Amino acid sequence: MSVGVVFIIFAICLLIAVPISISLGIVAVLPGLFDPSFTASGSFVIRSMLGGIDSFPLLAVPMFVLAGIIMAHGQISKKLFDIFAYFLGNLTAGIPCAVVVTCLFYGAISGSAPATVAAVGSMTIPFLLELGYEKKFSIAIVAVAGGLGVIIPPSIPFIMFAMASGESVSNLFIAGIVPGLLIGFLLMAYCVYYCKRHGEDKEKINTKVQELHEAGFMKVFKDGFLALLSPVIILGCIYSGIASPTEAAVISVFYALIISLFVYKTLKWKDIWHIFVEAVHTYAPILFILAAAVAFSRVLTLMQVPQTISAWILSHFTNKVVLLLVINAFLLVVGMVMDTTPAILILSPILVPIVTQVGMNPIHFGVMMVVNLAIGFVTPPIGVNLFVASSLTEVPVMDIARKAMPMIGIFLIALLLITFVPQISLCLLGG
Repeated sequence: MSVGVVFIIFAICLLIAVPISISLGIVAVLPGLFDPSFTASGSFVIRSMLGGIDSFPLLAVPMFVLAGIIMAHGQISKKLFDIFAYFLGNLTAGIPCAVVVTCLFYGAISGSAPATVAAVGSMTIPFLLELGYEKKFSIAIVAVAGGLGVIIPPSIPFIMFAMASGESVSNLFIAGIVPGLLIGFLLMAYCVYYCKRHGEDKEKINTKVQELHEAGFMKVFKDGFLALLSPVIILGCIYSGIASPTEAAVISVFYALIISLFVYKTLKWKDIWHIFVEAVHTYAPILFILAAAVAFSRVLTLMQVPQTISAWILSHFTNKVVLLLVINAFLLVVGMVMDTTPAILILSPILVPIVTQVGMNPIHFGVMMVVNLAIGFVTPPIGVNLFVASSLTEVPVMDIARKAMPMIGIFLIALLLITFVPQISLCLLGG
């Protein structure tokens, strides 16, 4: 069976809404069924699926998912938001900027963009509306800033890229810090521009901020200190060498449980079972996609697809700048129609050899790839963040997408800077 037929069948499966894990499994098995001499038999595919999920670094994913859900139910995002609103609230666009900073910090806890949107959005969107901000703007800023959840470490897509490419998870986490801060800064700059142009209800804002100030800095800081400390503990354990990313993920689960149950007392023991069920419902589809994507990528390798595509691209695009622009455009399109996990697992083995041949650091490429796919979180038709924000507010997805377009433009500007200025990603690694 030719490679073209395999991809056509895969595209047809996606178009008729076959779940992506099943689609990947179908196209992984087909070459062996039609050609008995082909190495990738049915048993080979099954072994590849089981081998693909038999990974110690992969254990970090369900742990970060669980920690994010515990912290969402434990109202950690509210504690974080109060601190940032205390300091930024009286500034122009201070409250929207506080939302962006909260997404940055919560992303450093959950490692997931949809989880960031759900946790931060459920609390901040009603608050923004109460203060007189336009509804679609309020929803769009949370949906777009939620994309920082996959760039700021710990990041689940970075773990997936490390699995697919063999690079260090810790190095990818470090490389994601400055790009995440850059995008956050640019989004805040847009918020300032938007609020200067459209105005704010300063009377309502000052009233709310005054309530925080009347409570006093020490009370607000005391309430939020342990929430602020959570990303410091998680990332500090990783970068200091005390714990691997997987071990740090387990630490984050216990830390979230302890402060939510015994310190903030925002969780009850009876809530834990429902949290575990929600975590399983969230992670199980990821696990099936992961297993099928690993099998499919190994079948593609046996069919020499990475080598063929690499040779074709390098023969047609010899200029490094043009090559990187083409890869970026390709990844942006992929991010619009495919979920992040299969996209990374399928495309990394194909694209990493190409970019390394033109002298690009694989860690730098990993950051570029994840930023590309993060844009896919807020672009139809698969923009998961848009659907999460829509479900929170009942505003149609396309209405949110239209309002988010200028912010997506900000993301694209940051993507170009990250692509062509390697030091943005590699400066903390000494690159």
